[in-house]
Amino acid sequence: MVSRRRLRTVLTALCLYTMAAALIGYFGINAFTGNRGLTAKQDIDRQLAELTAEIGRLKAERTVWARRVSLLRSDRIDPDMLDERARVLLNYAHPNDVVLFVKQP
Repeated sequence: MVSRRRLRTVLTALCLYTMAAALIGYFGINAFTGNRGLTAKQDIDRQLAELTAEIGRLKAERTVWARRVSLLRSDRIDPDMLDERARVLLNYAHPNDVVLFVKQP
């Protein structure tokens, strides 16, 4: 009787420790590889850096386009910009212009 009781207490304690270790391991693995874990945080930080760089590039491109649009406003049209856009859109070249044809790769 005593040996069975001692065996049961030892097995119960061993089972509880095993379950606790499995639970701690489960949460430990999820803390590292889960949706909100350390690996996901590194991926999010990398994406944030990429998107920040892209935002900077797009803002610079937007300022270039804003400057070009301001040159085409009806109240103050830049004659050179108007001439450039008309030639591009109408596929027009002045007889004194030098035209270079570039082959597309």
